[in-house]
Amino acid sequence: MKAIRIHQYGGPDVLRYEEAPRPRLAEGDVLVRVHAAGINPVDWKVRQGYLRQMIPYTLPFIPGWDVSGVVEEIGPGAQGFTVGDEVYSRPDIARDGAYAEYIAVRASELARKPRTLSHVEAAGVPLAGITAWQALFDVGGLTAGQTVLIHAASGGVGSFAVQFAKWKGARVLATASAANHELVRDLGADEVIDYRATRFEDAARDVDVVFDTIGGETQQRSWSVLKPGGIQVSIVSPPPEETAKARGVRAGYLFIGPNAAVLTEIAGLIDEGRVRPIIGEVMPLAEARRAHELSQTGHARGKIVLRVVG
Repeated sequence: MKAIRIHQYGGPDVLRYEEAPRPRLAEGDVLVRVHAAGINPVDWKVRQGYLRQMIPYTLPFIPGWDVSGVVEEIGPGAQGFTVGDEVYSRPDIARDGAYAEYIAVRASELARKPRTLSHVEAAGVPLAGITAWQALFDVGGLTAGQTVLIHAASGGVGSFAVQFAKWKGARVLATASAANHELVRDLGADEVIDYRATRFEDAARDVDVVFDTIGGETQQRSWSVLKPGGIQVSIVSPPPEETAKARGVRAGYLFIGPNAAVLTEIAGLIDEGRVRPIIGEVMPLAEARRAHELSQTGHARGKIVLRVVG
């Protein structure tokens, strides 16, 4: 099969489009014919070698852990799916990924693709959708009537977070560049703050949940907008517990794994017309290097997706 593989850690130039062995199915696996694969920041962080202490890959390996496709083969002991089913997943990051024509995925990590989405659209959902859902609800405990501040609201994760928070009944404050204000308002934000023109801490007050998708200085400055007992949830780096305690607030951190149950919930919201993925760029599989370069700028609008079929 054709695939993108990494033979050594490094910059975008280490991504090689080449022939690779078709995956072998282990117990409980399903073989999926990949139609599209989403790009996420974790992809280039893995490529750079930043996570090799946590996830010791055997080189060469195939990156990409957002997939939408069709079940091609059922492995031994795999249940719940049949050949021809349209599925999507955020598969195990420790295994070969979706920048390929085929991927082996545990059946327990698969969910049925939203019927109203194309494969390209669906491939932009799993990792970002699960991340936003779990950060807001499982870690942040966001409920109706609360106020949430979502940073980088026009990005892949942020755009889902805005929609989920609005669906839940929260008041949504969001940061985005002026060029993306209309999009973020359309997604449901009650107030959009131009982070280039206004210090967000001058516009946001008494926030129950801050969703930090940026880290660094943004994370440090976000403490001041929380109300007593509020929580800052980061997906970049763990907010310091000592800082949270000193301010009378809480800190949360999230690094997600596969979650088919959440994907099934999200698919329902999508098919009901309550949530939609924002796809910024679509490129062929062979152009994964260019996709990584764009992702690393940190200014992609919505999701970047690699089209494998069609």
